[in-house]
Amino acid sequence: MIEINATIIAQILNFLILVVILRAVAYKPVVRLLQQRSDKIQNSIDKAEADQKAAEATLAQYKQKLQDANIKAQEIVDKAEKVARDEHDATVLATKKEIDQMKKAAEEDIQRDRERAVAQLKGEVITLSLAAAGKIISKNIDNKENERLIGEFINQLDKEKLGDLSC
Repeated sequence: MIEINATIIAQILNFLILVVILRAVAYKPVVRLLQQRSDKIQNSIDKAEADQKAAEATLAQYKQKLQDANIKAQEIVDKAEKVARDEHDATVLATKKEIDQMKKAAEEDIQRDRERAVAQLKGEVITLSLAAAGKIISKNIDNKENERLIGEFINQLDKEKLGDLSC
C-alpha cells in the first residue's frame, strides 16, 4: 500500500509548484514563440501566394501587351502593304496614261506627216500633170506620139520617189 506521509505531500506540492512555475516561465513563452513562428510562416506563405498572384497578373498583362503589339505590328505591315499596292497601282496607271499620251502624240505626228506628204504629193502630181499637159498641148502630135509621151511620163513617175512613197 502506499503510505501517505509528509514526504509525498511535499513532493506533490513541489511538483505542482514546479508545474505552475514552468507554465508561467517556460510553457507560455515557448507557446508564444511557436505561435509567433507559425504566424510568421503563415505570413510568408500568404505573401508568397500574393506575390505569385501578382506575378501571374503581371505575366497576363505582358502577354496581353505582347498580343496587342503583335496585332498593331500586323496592322502596320498590312497598312504598309496597302500603301505600297496603291502607290504601285497609281504608278502603273500614270505610266499607262503617259504611254497613251505618247501614242496619241505619235499618231498625231504620223497623221500630220501623212497629210504633209499627201499635200506635197498632190502638189508634185499637179506640177507634173501640168508639165505633161503642157508637153502634149505644145506638140501637135498623133495618137502614137501621145501614147509614147504618156508612157515616158509614167516611167518618169516610177523612177522618182515622192517622200517614202513611190508613184
